[in-house]
Amino acid sequence: MVESYGREEQEVLEGDEGEPEVGRHADVGHQILTTPLSAIKRSPAPIRVGPDVTVARAVEIMRTKKVSAVMVVDRKAPRKLLGIFTERDFLEQALGTRGYAKTPVRKVMRRAPETLREKDPVAYALNKMAVGRFRHVPLVDGRGVPVGMVSVRDVIDFIVELCPEEILNLPSDPELAIPRTVDGD
Repeated sequence: MVESYGREEQEVLEGDEGEPEVGRHADVGHQILTTPLSAIKRSPAPIRVGPDVTVARAVEIMRTKKVSAVMVVDRKAPRKLLGIFTERDFLEQALGTRGYAKTPVRKVMRRAPETLREKDPVAYALNKMAVGRFRHVPLVDGRGVPVGMVSVRDVIDFIVELCPEEILNLPSDPELAIPRTVDGD
């Protein structure tokens, strides 16, 4: 292949192409800042349990429903969010409790968890997850009643959908994309 640079013509050898050009949608950051959580695909409806459910029952529900967190809600209307019980809570709190299987989930849940609303942008969820090291953020309405849950997986899926195909097709190891020598050794 011959490329023309002004008056000179120069043959570009395989491996001399330089860095791969990666296109980027200029609006990726803008989309993260402006897209409401209600617009992203989320996991199925969040699972809710009462505060008196045993840890064993909560874990069984999580296993059966294939979720890694359940919302703990008040028994009486309007069923406000009291806490969240996650796999991490099970490992860090419940397993250290004697007779944990029969322990009510209210004793090992995270009380008053950070929450968001469906109108909040994806960036808010990303920030809460990064700063608080959360993998789940409950979504509540104006009365504090849970209406959904956003997981780190939901946010990653959203970001991946925004990224152009070039980024998604880059090799997992950047060293593989750039030959070490002209011959590729």
